Amino acid sequence: MEAADALEQRAENSRVTGAAASGDTVQSIARPKTAKQGKKKNKKARAFWLKQLHTWHWVSAAVSLAAMFLFSVTGITLNHAASIGAEPVVTKSEGKLPAALLARLHAPGDATDPLPADVAKAVAGAVPLNPAGRAADWSAEDEVYIAMPGPGRDAWVSIDRATGEVAAEVTDRGWISYLNDLHKGRNTGDAWFWFIDLFAAACVLFTLTGLLLLQLHARHRPMTWPLVILSLIAPLLLALLFIH
Repeated sequence: MEAADALEQRAENSRVTGAAASGDTVQSIARPKTAKQGKKKNKKARAFWLKQLHTWHWVSAAVSLAAMFLFSVTGITLNHAASIGAEPVVTKSEGKLPAALLARLHAPGDATDPLPADVAKAVAGAVPLNPAGRAADWSAEDEVYIAMPGPGRDAWVSIDRATGEVAAEVTDRGWISYLNDLHKGRNTGDAWFWFIDLFAAACVLFTLTGLLLLQLHARHRPMTWPLVILSLIAPLLLALLFIH
């Protein structure tokens, strides 16, 4: 009887020991599995964001490529504007309005309304400038003056109130001046104004995605952050030390 009890006790101990061993094995297997799953998720997330950053980086680069080249070149021409010679070309022209249209001119005053449509059309037929939609200076007693500047040029039209004589002048400063004015947004109109804003936004996106890509690859490129810091410090030091 005692022998049977001893055998039963040994069997029970074996079951407990086996279960414990089995549990340890399960736990020891489960832990590495969970760690592997976490690493796999991290790799997937990194691959997803890496793909997104690469996509937005090349899209913003493609969209802003031509304008970035233009603004880089004109940055050089603006920086050396004093050493780039340009001889302005002045073109003058004259014409005359029909007497019937003189009555359509506004009385002298502070208004800046454009010329009436029929008067503007007649002026465009008399001289090679079209003042339609341009603000006019009605303040003088003897003439109406319309300034018509554009990128790389100055231009104006005047109408003699008494005789209807139309005088026009265009001063062309050349294609380098034209490109420089595009860079500055000088006398370029609303369409170019909005283009510059959109181009600047694309450049910001290009820069930020580039910075994030640098961060993702920095582990394998030891010189990444020293070069980034240099890009920040160099212009700051130049401004503080040499610009007064």
